[in-house]
Amino acid sequence: MVGEKNMLSQHGVNRRDFMKLCAALAATMGLSSKAAAEIANTVSSPQRPPVIWIGAQECTGCTESLLRSTHPTIENLLLSVISMEYHEVLSAAFGEQAEENKHRAIEQYKGKYVLVVDGSIPLKDGGIYCMVAGKPIVEHIREAAEHAAAIIAIGSCSAWGGVPATGGNPTGAVSLQDALPGKTVINIPGCPPNPHNFLATVAHIITFQRPPALDAKNRPTFAYGRLIHENCERRPHFDAGRFARQFGDEGHRQGYCLYHLGCKGPETYGNCPTLEFCDVGGGIWPVGIGHPCYGCNEEGIGFTKGIAQLANVENPTPRAEKPLIHNPEGGEVSTTATALLGGVVGLVAGVSLMTVRELGRQQKQRRKDDDHPSREE
Repeated sequence: MVGEKNMLSQHGVNRRDFMKLCAALAATMGLSSKAAAEIANTVSSPQRPPVIWIGAQECTGCTESLLRSTHPTIENLLLSVISMEYHEVLSAAFGEQAEENKHRAIEQYKGKYVLVVDGSIPLKDGGIYCMVAGKPIVEHIREAAEHAAAIIAIGSCSAWGGVPATGGNPTGAVSLQDALPGKTVINIPGCPPNPHNFLATVAHIITFQRPPALDAKNRPTFAYGRLIHENCERRPHFDAGRFARQFGDEGHRQGYCLYHLGCKGPETYGNCPTLEFCDVGGGIWPVGIGHPCYGCNEEGIGFTKGIAQLANVENPTPRAEKPLIHNPEGGEVSTTATALLGGVVGLVAGVSLMTVRELGRQQKQRRKDDDHPSREE
């Protein structure tokens, strides 16, 4: 404990703030307060987990998102939580010296470091469309992946190809997983992803010596286990059939559902509504400030579907809820309360069903119109 306090104080971090960070990471993963203590014990070790971060075809948005994290700040992250052994954007060195530092880190921490890659990897024409130190970036990545304890694809470009892999894909851009066949890659998509999802994943790996639970797309289920639509603060408006139809109209100003403005939340998985973004709070995330989700977490949706194209509604009705009705006198549920609850549930289900039917009718009519366009000039 004394050694831990000394280590934290050397970097200007008090234990209270440090424990808040560990508790936040545990909460992000849905773990208990006991797990927060385990994370604290692991992260506060003098041997901070080494991280090698390689950028491929990317816009540096994932790094910028991490730089703007405030819990922890970037200086506390680099000095107290992880040891960033190589990152071309954050490195003071450049050129040959930077490459030497990377190779030294790979050898020194062989089998212990976490490899992070952002950006898609071009494979066409031998990978010549992204070169570093005279070699295709795919060679650098495969060299670093060979001895990594864990491999993380951060951002949509690395997780599934993102912007470079859409359209004509002239560079033959692929995801990190496709560039590393046979390796297990943990995907943290988003454009950019919330830095807390990345930090929580790293904390889980170094604390429990294994990745968190993953879904079929190798995404942490704590972050990508539910549809954005399910936790969206505008969901009640969807169920009630209240929609914004144009940007700036009365429904938009009233905070109604953005489905008809092209929101992709009904078919996109992520914890954006609960985690929000940039540590600002107060509903600061795209849908919260009035812009439709564009599905950046999902291959085939983000950067692929038109912004105004309507989403497929995967879960048209709310998940079943069974709220408790407490009777302070006898503890039994009264007949009146039961009837009231049944009426409310029936009303919500009925409105939701009518809304979904109307949306389905509109989608069918739209497809019919597309198949038989008007001949009028």
